[in-house]
Amino acid sequence: MAKLRIKIFVLLSFLVFLPVRGDALSVGESKNFFVEPSYDNYDRSVVEAEVVKITNEMIVYAEKDWWNELNSDNRNKLDERFYNLSVEFERKIYPQVKELFGEIPNHPVDKSGRLSILFHRMPLSAGGYFNSGDQYSVYQFPKSNESNLIYINSLYAEDEFLEGFVAHEFMHLITFGNKERKYQVTEDVWLNEARAEYLPTLLGYENGSRRINSFLRLPETSLTNWKGTTGNYGVVNLFVHYLVDHYGIEILSDSLKSKEVGIESINQALIKNGYSESFSDIFTDWTIAVLINDCSFGEKYCYSDINLRVAPLTNFLPIQYGSSYSARRSINQWGAVWQRIIGGKGDLLFEFEGDGSSNYRVPYLVCQDDDCTLDFLNLINSRGEVVLKDFGGERSSIIFIPSLHTDTVKEALFSWKISSDKNLSIDDNNLIESLKAQIIILQAEVERLRGLLLQGEIKIERDLSFGSSGDDVKSLQEFLKSQSGIYPQGLITGYFGSLTRSAVIRFQERYASEILNPLGLVSGTGIVGSMTRSKINQLK
Repeated sequence: MAKLRIKIFVLLSFLVFLPVRGDALSVGESKNFFVEPSYDNYDRSVVEAEVVKITNEMIVYAEKDWWNELNSDNRNKLDERFYNLSVEFERKIYPQVKELFGEIPNHPVDKSGRLSILFHRMPLSAGGYFNSGDQYSVYQFPKSNESNLIYINSLYAEDEFLEGFVAHEFMHLITFGNKERKYQVTEDVWLNEARAEYLPTLLGYENGSRRINSFLRLPETSLTNWKGTTGNYGVVNLFVHYLVDHYGIEILSDSLKSKEVGIESINQALIKNGYSESFSDIFTDWTIAVLINDCSFGEKYCYSDINLRVAPLTNFLPIQYGSSYSARRSINQWGAVWQRIIGGKGDLLFEFEGDGSSNYRVPYLVCQDDDCTLDFLNLINSRGEVVLKDFGGERSSIIFIPSLHTDTVKEALFSWKISSDKNLSIDDNNLIESLKAQIIILQAEVERLRGLLLQGEIKIERDLSFGSSGDDVKSLQEFLKSQSGIYPQGLITGYFGSLTRSAVIRFQERYASEILNPLGLVSGTGIVGSMTRSKINQLK
C-alpha cells in the first residue's frame, strides 16, 4: 500500500505540473506579461494583456489598457489585421523560414507549438524585440514568460510593414533555437541582426532600401561592434544585402546551422558552398561597392537592386608643385573610411601608415571625372605607398578606402600623406591660373556632392493622403522630418498614416498664405495636393 500511495502521489504531481497547452486558451482571457522597461513607453516591467486572436500557428495578445482605449471600429479593424497577419505567417513567413533556417524551438514549458505575439506600447523608435529569457522556465529565469514569444510595438499594429517587424523578431527566435538551444553558443549580435534585417527582403516586404539613409549618415560605423545605433542597423543591413546578392541566401542559412558563430560561421559557410573568398575579402569588396555601385568595374562592385553611393570625405591639395597634405585619424573595427583627394599637380606620392599591430586593406581609385581605375595598396607591416603619375593632367582625384580587419581591437589609428615629387617655384600669374583651376574643381565637387545627397530622392508627382503608400510617401516623410517642429516623430515608413497627416497639416498651416489661403481654406487638410507639392518642391 505504501508503494501504491507513492505511485499515486507521483501521478498526481505529474498532472498538477503538466504544462497547459495553448489550446486551453480562449479569446478574451487575460494574463500578466513581464516586459523590458527600456522598450516600454511607460517604463513598466509588467503589463496585463488579453488574447485577441488564436489560429493554428499563432496566439496574439494585446496590452489591455491600449486595447480597451480603442473604439469598437478600431478593434474590428485590428481584429481583421491580426487575422491577415496570422494567415501571412502560416502560409508564407513560417514555411519559408522553416525551409531555410529551421523550425520554432521546442519550448521546455510551452508545448502549443505556436508563436505568441504581444502587442504593447513602445517608444516610436522601436518596432519590437525578442527576449531569450522567455525560452526558459521561471525556475531558470524568474522573469520568463515561458513561451515562444516576440514583442511588437502596438503603435505599428496597422503599419504596412507589420509583417516585416514580425519576420525580423521571429528570426531572432529561430536563431536562438539554432544556436543556444542546439549548440549552447550565442550568436554574435551583429550577425543575428543581419539575418533578421534580411528576412523582410527575402519575404518580399521591402526591397532592401529601408536602411539606406541610416547607412549614408553614419557609413563608418563598425559592422561587428554592436551598440544598437541606427548606424549599426544601417551597416549590417547594407552589408547583408550585398552578401546575399553575391553569395546567396545559403550563406546565411548554413552559417546559422553551424556550431560556429559570427565571422567564423560565415567563412565556414563560404567553404561549404564552394567559394574561395573569405569574409575579409567580401568585406573589402563591399567597401568598394558602396562607393562606386557600378557593375562595369566588375560584378562584385555593385548591388543588384539597391541604389546608393557613399559620399567620401574630400580634401583639397593645392594645384602647384611641391605641395603636400597629411592627416591622421581613427577607424573602427570591421569599419571603413572613404577619403577623396583632389587637386595637386604633377607626379604625386601617396603614403599610408596604419597601426602596425592591426590588419588593414586599402583599395584605391584614381579618377579623371567619372572614369576611374581600381587598384590595391601593397602593405608591409601596415605601410604602403604608390606614385600617381600626371596628376592634374590625366588624373584629377584619388579615392582610398582603408578598412580595419580585426577582432581584437575596437578602434585603431592610421595616417596618410600625399605630396608632389618636385619643388618648383611658380610666379604670380601661374599661381592665379592654378587658383582658378582649383575653383573650377571645387565647384565641380560641390555639384557632385549635391548629386550624391539627392540620389534616390523620389519626386512627389501625385496627390497623397491618408492610406497612400510608396517611395514618394517616404520622400514626403523625409522632407517633413527635415522641417523643424513639423514631424517630431520622424518615422520613414512609406505609409501615409495619422502621424504623417498631422505633420502635413502643420506644414500647410505654417505656410497658410501660400497653400491654404489661395484655396479659401483656413486650416490644413492633411492632403498633399498641387499647392502643397509646389511649396514642398520650392523648399527642397
